[in-house]
Amino acid sequence: MAKLELENFESFRVLEGQTLPTGDWLTVTQDMINDFAKATMDFQWIHIDVKKAEKHSPFKKPVAHGFMSLALLSKLLQDVVKVKSAKMGVNYGLNRVRFPSPVLVDSKLRLVCTIQKIENYGDRGLKITWNSVVEIDGSDKPACVAEFISLMFE
Repeated sequence: MAKLELENFESFRVLEGQTLPTGDWLTVTQDMINDFAKATMDFQWIHIDVKKAEKHSPFKKPVAHGFMSLALLSKLLQDVVKVKSAKMGVNYGLNRVRFPSPVLVDSKLRLVCTIQKIENYGDRGLKITWNSVVEIDGSDKPACVAEFISLMFE
């Protein structure tokens, strides 16, 4: 259940320029990392070989793919805000993305997000630009900083 539930686009538009409630922590498990490796066919040892990572990685643990923290944005955002009248939403693109800090296995991530801009999109849609920061519990640097753009339709 989203922390902030709004009835419709009209009530959602009021949030332009505002920071949303901070998301809950999500633990990144080795199973999640392995599944992401399978989905993207990126099987670099630093992600999936626990023993080799413990021995040879400077982090001494497996590290999630940078794109995994980016891919989690949609899920993390759904946990923060929901517009009840929305029939569907889709990813539209990204303007800026950075991965300032690695995400070690068993790290906890959460989303801090501000709605930068809300624009009309067609007859029944909105184009939303989200300033998104995926924080890592206990780290001064975030896992991912992205200007994420999505579409939402009533």
